[in-house]
Amino acid sequence: MLDIKFIRENLDIVKMAAQKKHMEVDLDRLVSLDDTRRELMSSLEEKRARQNKASEAIAQAGSDQERQTMIAQMSELKAELQKEEEALKPVMEEWQTLMLQVPQVPDMTVPDGASDEDNVEVKVWGEPTQFDFEPKDHTEIMTALGMVDFERGTKVHGFRGYYLTGDGARLSWAIWNYANTFFGQKGFEPLLGPAIVRKSNLYGTGHLPNEAEDIYKTQDDDYLIGTSEVSTMGYYADEVLDKSQFPIKHLAFSPCFRREAGSHGKDTKGLIRVHEFFKVEQVILCEASHEESVKHHEWINRNTEEFIESLGIPYHTVLNCGGDIGQGQVKKYDVELWVPLEKKYREISSASYFHDFQTRRFNTRYRDEEGKLRYAHSLNCTAIPTPRILVSLIENFQQADGSVKIPEVLQSYMGGRTVIEKKE
Repeated sequence: MLDIKFIRENLDIVKMAAQKKHMEVDLDRLVSLDDTRRELMSSLEEKRARQNKASEAIAQAGSDQERQTMIAQMSELKAELQKEEEALKPVMEEWQTLMLQVPQVPDMTVPDGASDEDNVEVKVWGEPTQFDFEPKDHTEIMTALGMVDFERGTKVHGFRGYYLTGDGARLSWAIWNYANTFFGQKGFEPLLGPAIVRKSNLYGTGHLPNEAEDIYKTQDDDYLIGTSEVSTMGYYADEVLDKSQFPIKHLAFSPCFRREAGSHGKDTKGLIRVHEFFKVEQVILCEASHEESVKHHEWINRNTEEFIESLGIPYHTVLNCGGDIGQGQVKKYDVELWVPLEKKYREISSASYFHDFQTRRFNTRYRDEEGKLRYAHSLNCTAIPTPRILVSLIENFQQADGSVKIPEVLQSYMGGRTVIEKKE
């Protein structure tokens, strides 16, 4: 959420931001509503002050007649007050709805574009894997090796259901444990938070109202998270933090859920797009400095790149265009892994920074050197998601006999094994 003062003083810039992000919000209506809101609130404050003075005067009245006259006048004032309070309610409701639709202003370096097809490649690591045999896709390989069961997954869950079985489950645990070690060495503190959260947390991170169709909702009006960023940011809601704590670095792990409502017909087979998955997420809170946000943004994205490099999977990194960054994001990178059988890169990680867009909604603040309360800045980046990482890992490390080489860094987490092969 942007500060209304900033919106009013930089209306043209905010309009340009909405245009660049291909988002529709009636900013002129918002400013008009804000004028009405300010007038009503000013009038209400003045009337409440008069009401307080009248209450004091009544208590000190010298005669009963004087007291009755004052009470009659106060009744008129109270009626006017109630009328204006009722007039303010619909104004505030519409004002708050529009405020939640205002996008963050993207960085100057964010390229123009309408979709992920317009993202700009900024780095390539590794060469697309070449095979001297006819390669198979991950579904065929994993099924043959007893690593996944889609048939029973569909029986139990329905469309996009799956079970990771045997070495499929072991490999997932190996990746999680390796990620905990890898990112822990970079100073991240592990955090296991709730996967079921109150609605306010999804508004806080900016996932609501825009992504409502993709979020699972419970019968108690709670929600299932699609990323552990949500519950991690809620951890500090309505708190005043000590500046000496910055940067706060959490490695959050959680089950995640997405309805994939807008992706009918896309990636209907395999493990690319599923309803239930797990994510290890880097989340950072830092002081309200653009330079600090940029520094941490580059760092967390590089962390994930290094993690992928240590696994030996070819990838490229793209800078997301205006139409492919979220409402609250200032700038975003995507790391995409090479998928041999599709002959293209597929997203595995997103790194974003938000300035105070999220923390303003969560009311997460700190005191600066002068003792002034300021909203912290927030950033997040996927460390690794499972089972999606298995798609590239399995396909890139497959061998002619149907077995799969285990990346060296994962071997100690797989009991010292170097290969996954079919059991007799």
